[in-house]
This record gives sequence, C-alpha cells and structure tokens, in this order.
Amino acid sequence: MSANLNILRRFVIYMAILTFVMFTVWAFVKSFMNRPPGDYETEVCDIRLKDKLYEEAIEAANNALKKSPNHRGAIMCKAVVFISQKKYLEANKELSNLISFLEKNLDEDDKTGIGTLAAAYANRGIIKDRNKDYEGALKDYVKALGIDYEAVAGPGLGTVILNYKFKSSSVKERALYLNEQLQLPKDERLLSIKEVDEGQVMHKPGKL
Repeated sequence: MSANLNILRRFVIYMAILTFVMFTVWAFVKSFMNRPPGDYETEVCDIRLKDKLYEEAIEAANNALKKSPNHRGAIMCKAVVFISQKKYLEANKELSNLISFLEKNLDEDDKTGIGTLAAAYANRGIIKDRNKDYEGALKDYVKALGIDYEAVAGPGLGTVILNYKFKSSSVKERALYLNEQLQLPKDERLLSIKEVDEGQVMHKPGKL
C-alpha cells in the first residue's frame, strides 16, 4: 500500500512538472506568434547593431519594413545604424520620415510612441551637431525635451552624448551648453571638440 502511494505521489509530481513546462512553452510560442509583424526582425536589427554588423542590421530592418512599412522600431534602428556608419544624409532622411509619420499618427496615450518621437528629434539633433549646424541641433534637442523630457533629459533614462567637459552628458546638458555658447560672439564660441563629438551615442528606447 505504501509503495503504491509513493508511486502515485511521484506520478502527481511528474505530471505537475510536465504541465508547468508545457504551459510555459505554449505561453512562449503563443507570445511569439502573436507579435506584431516586423518586431522579430527589428530585434535582429538591434542585435546586429550592437555587434557592429551594420549591413546585416540594415537587412533585418528592411525585412521588418517589408512586413510593416511604418514600423517605428525598424526605422529607428535603421537610422541609428546609418549614424553609426556616419551616413548622415541617409540617417537624417529616416529620422525626418519617422518624425513626420509619428506627428501625424501618434495617439496621445501612446507613451512608447511619444518616447520614440523624442528620441528621433534627439538623434536628428546629433546629426546636425556633427555637421556643425548647431542652431538646428539646439532646436531639435529642445523639441525632444519638450515632447518627452524624462526620456531624453538624463543619461540614466536616455542615451548619453558627450559634451565639452569630457564626461557623459544628457541631451538637456548638451542643449544648455549649445545655448550658452551661441550667445557668445562667434570668435569666443567653443562648440565642437572632435574627439568628444565622435564619442556621441544615439538615443534609442528599449521598446518601440
């Protein structure tokens, strides 16, 4: 009797474990199957970007855009890849298109989309910064801060850019510095330091 009871207990335990495993696997498969078109390819783009496999990242972003032509995560990833390659014209085009699309279609309660819009302005500001269009960069930085201050104001929440002080700074700090320098006579301004400018990092929300 005792032996049969032990067998029954083991059977119940094994079935409970099997049920849990199957439920976990099914939940994973279901979540994967229900993902919006282009999300998987966009994640691949992010991974390839981190590995500096830029051509593969662009390919993944393009695949995402074939499935979802206005996929904001794919467009953002593609733009960041172009910035990393110093292909600023291409990056500026992607960001400007993304900004235009979001401003026309963004819902007021879409917090992720609002953060993405702020990031797009911040990244476009970086492009202008690098191309020495400091007034234009300042306008985009200010616009980004006005759209979603928390997303880009501090290095803990957004991606940092480096300023003249040779330390990490936020979009907010860079904007304040540019504004300060642009108030000075032209011959007194210090708007760019090559070694520092090359260390700028793009802002990219974790989920788009």
